[in-house]
Amino acid sequence: MAHGVDRGSGRLDAANKDNTVSGLDERFGLHGQTALVTGARGGIGRAAALALADAGADVVLWGHRPGSLDDVAKEVHDRGRRAVSVTADLADADTVRTAAETVLADHRIDILVNNAGTIRRGPAAETPPEDWQVVLDVNLTALFRLCQLVGRPMLDRGRGKIINVASMLSFQGGVRVPAYTASKHAVAGVTKALANEWAPSGVNVNAIAPGYIATDNTAVLRADPVRESEIRSRIPVGRWGAPDDLAGAVIFLASPASDYVHGHVLTVDGGWLAR
Repeated sequence: MAHGVDRGSGRLDAANKDNTVSGLDERFGLHGQTALVTGARGGIGRAAALALADAGADVVLWGHRPGSLDDVAKEVHDRGRRAVSVTADLADADTVRTAAETVLADHRIDILVNNAGTIRRGPAAETPPEDWQVVLDVNLTALFRLCQLVGRPMLDRGRGKIINVASMLSFQGGVRVPAYTASKHAVAGVTKALANEWAPSGVNVNAIAPGYIATDNTAVLRADPVRESEIRSRIPVGRWGAPDDLAGAVIFLASPASDYVHGHVLTVDGGWLAR
């Protein structure tokens, strides 16, 4: 399958960035670094990309539809950072490898945010094999492959940050989403497994587990007045999350402030798991 890399305004070269920062900027700033964010078109991926840009990072935006990243790329540019767009289908292993290798040939990736995901809803007894497979391919296999491809140069350099996006369904079973639940349980496990191996080499592998966030993946739930009310009433903070609610967690796990944090799954859920 085809893939493309829009090199935008040119090479993202960390050498020409101003690294003169102090205080909190030194702890949380990302000046001189480049982040790769999958599923960057909207929702949590867009929020993560813009938060990283606000913290000083240039951003490689990964999506699966040509032209779908133009708006967020402009938002990154408006923040004074550079943006590169990558178009590649995460369900296709060969495409993932080729696109990642093309990016890595041109850019040093300091931060990887594996955000992209898909969901298929329906009774477990009636889940088609193809639905099961595409969810596992996108949510788990592509994530692991990108960890490998981007992680190897990080290991060689002795530094890097990988942030996987898990879910409340990394801890719970959910209803009518067996493949999604399986994939997100596995994301938490892979995060811990990689941290065990890569922490001694200076690479931090952690995950964020969002609660119920208002994104495309939850549109069906939010459109059902009964289900929406049931979910909202169980959230201690009393509202659905917004993608921007994840921004602080992304910056923390991407920054030097989290250098001693390895293999952690950080929940950002409005208190859902506490109830």
